[in-house]
Amino acid sequence: MAFLLLVPAALIVFGVVLYPAGRALVISFYDVGSPFPGTYPFKGLANYSDILGSSRFWNAVEHTLYFTVVSTAAELVLGTGLALLLAAPLKFRWLFRSVVILPWALPTIVNGAMWTWILNAQYGAANAALTQLHLQQDYRSFLGTSPFLALNMVVLADVWKNTSLVAFFLLAGLQTIPRELYEAARVDGAGPVRSFFRITLPLLTPTVAIVLVLRTIDAFRVFDIIYVMTRGGPASGTRTITFLTYELGLGSERYSYGAALAYLTVVAVLMLAVLYLRLLRQNEMRSV
Repeated sequence: MAFLLLVPAALIVFGVVLYPAGRALVISFYDVGSPFPGTYPFKGLANYSDILGSSRFWNAVEHTLYFTVVSTAAELVLGTGLALLLAAPLKFRWLFRSVVILPWALPTIVNGAMWTWILNAQYGAANAALTQLHLQQDYRSFLGTSPFLALNMVVLADVWKNTSLVAFFLLAGLQTIPRELYEAARVDGAGPVRSFFRITLPLLTPTVAIVLVLRTIDAFRVFDIIYVMTRGGPASGTRTITFLTYELGLGSERYSYGAALAYLTVVAVLMLAVLYLRLLRQNEMRSV
């Protein structure tokens, strides 16, 4: 009976996840130029070697690493400060927590569209605010002129959305720290700064490690917000690995290259996950 009850879910997982993943792996070793089944020449590892030797790939890797490192670091720093503020005994704290979670509750597509309007060169709120504050003389294009500026604007949109999620993860970790430790530190003459570095941060390290794993993997696979805001431009300045996969696999109908690049991304994500988990285990062993 248990087996029969599991069969529908197993069939769905096989059809939606396992079969497409296996099919993509097979396609990555062939020269497939059509979405329809047929006979295609076998290329072995040639697709992977071609991608690894492509300058477009390494430019996408550079943009992906920059986006991942900057967005994750900013979200962690801002999220830590926001978590400490949410944990403080403030009046109407429940209302403040409800408002803070709203950016994360927005779908990524909506968030990207909203920031595209805010950063619009002609009628965007960002240009209007900077002009009214006399910080610039005329309107500028945040997303259409400078590749580096456009990449940073995408980072800004991602940080605005996901900082609240990081904050609530860290807030959950803060709730597990006994209040008696802070009281004892206060009796010993430790101020808020010393208590943070000697009590809060060490005990919050496992939670920080989990947040880093989740956010790094998610940022490394970024696609949707870039598709909405910049479509990889200007001058391919915001093209990431996943966006390049989309361009090769669907835009250019080079399905073998797209599948090979997708599996290279999977390998990179697995390496990041293993690295973080090993660091977390080493930290736990030192704590013991």
